Amino acid sequence: MTKMFINGQSVNALSGKVLDVLSPVDGQKFEEIPRGEKADVDLAVNAANKALDSAWGKMTALERGRLLMKLGEKVLEHHAELAALEARDTGKPMTTAKTDITVLARYFEFYGSGADKIHGLVLPFLDGYTVNVLREPLGVTAHIIPWNYPAQMLGRSIAPALAMGNAVVVKPAEDACLTPIRVAELARDVGFPDGAINIVTGLGEEAGAALSEHPGINFISFTGSNEVGVLIQKAAAKNVIKCVLELGGKSPHVVFGDADLDRAVPIITRGIIANTGQTCTAGSRLIVQKSIYPEIMERLAKQFAQIKVGTPDMDLDCGPVVNIAQRDRVAYFLKEAEKSGIEMVAQGVLSPGLPKEGYYVTPTLLGNVPANHRCAQEEIFGPVLAAMSFDTEAEGIALANGTDFGLMAAVWTENGGRQQRVSKAIKAGQVYINAFGAGGGVELPFGGVKRSGHGREKGFLALEEVSTTKTVINYHG
Repeated sequence: MTKMFINGQSVNALSGKVLDVLSPVDGQKFEEIPRGEKADVDLAVNAANKALDSAWGKMTALERGRLLMKLGEKVLEHHAELAALEARDTGKPMTTAKTDITVLARYFEFYGSGADKIHGLVLPFLDGYTVNVLREPLGVTAHIIPWNYPAQMLGRSIAPALAMGNAVVVKPAEDACLTPIRVAELARDVGFPDGAINIVTGLGEEAGAALSEHPGINFISFTGSNEVGVLIQKAAAKNVIKCVLELGGKSPHVVFGDADLDRAVPIITRGIIANTGQTCTAGSRLIVQKSIYPEIMERLAKQFAQIKVGTPDMDLDCGPVVNIAQRDRVAYFLKEAEKSGIEMVAQGVLSPGLPKEGYYVTPTLLGNVPANHRCAQEEIFGPVLAAMSFDTEAEGIALANGTDFGLMAAVWTENGGRQQRVSKAIKAGQVYINAFGAGGGVELPFGGVKRSGHGREKGFLALEEVSTTKTVINYHG
């Protein structure tokens, strides 16, 4: 049984309750985790507060940065172990899992090297005064992370918080939490003081709710559904604390007639099948100018027909989705498309001999999807690409902005003026021009607008989100 991590120790839930961990590959139980509840969250938050009052809180920024850099090195030393754990827990292909661990280490490297480079300000003021603006940690920060990228999301969420001097309490998704727990153990091994990093496992409605409502926390970071995001924001409001919410997307590729299709088509394909489509930034809408719509659909159909789905060890294009609920969700949307008469242009291939109890779905390209259809409006969180066409630039922009989401987008055109006009007009937190995703971009501020959430992660802006300022006004005559 894998234990959770509180105050530098691997522990069971106080109640003794456990949860089964099922493999996406075959649907069978392969591990147990503690079913943490409010009492366990209390222990973790108390441990974090004590850390701030002791060794962790007394560390300089330079010392914190060095610890983060050491943790990044330790992650790379354990790369094979962590990648195997990530693939087993989530079902993703081994190549994807290996990339995720590399990116995890990069988060610790990036924020470790930046920990002592967050400077305050000296403001000009009245004669006889010196005014300093100090940047300080918030205190105990809570991080509720999803199951699609447990390793990456752990690094993305806690690395900036730790760099700023906060102590963290993490509630990972019960479907995939083994990698975060192991990383916390590695953090202890490199010298992080007890209580600086705490991991509480359990159900969202129990451990997650208890953490988000806890009066001892000073900040919440959440990535997940809109419905839960609203509950998180309400909990934060009751305690008058800040939260950063990343709540998904329906990201468009807007492809104009002059686009370089040799470059665009492979990237568009990868943008929807990466992690079996279980990505908030998945490029799930394809908005194509009518003059090239037949050509791009023909090219994409050939690409989709070559997509292969298999187990992590097969290391193919896609693995299974994470659980049976997600498998049924993808099947539901495809059924809705069929009922609506939407053209199924092409599909990928399930490898022969896959376990029948596994959570496998078929990557699918849908053509001429009405802009108001559920497949074009709602986040499927699976490898389903909804294509539609437009005539004018204004129509393409309207389609791109025609959902409740605004997380990421791509503009494909060789026209420099159009690149600037359309990227400025699209309502999204990130807009790529003739690219998409760009390897994750640890350095690039990331977050959404509209119902995709608010606040920013990644880059140096994340350090501002997990800190506050204090203005010190000194009269000296």
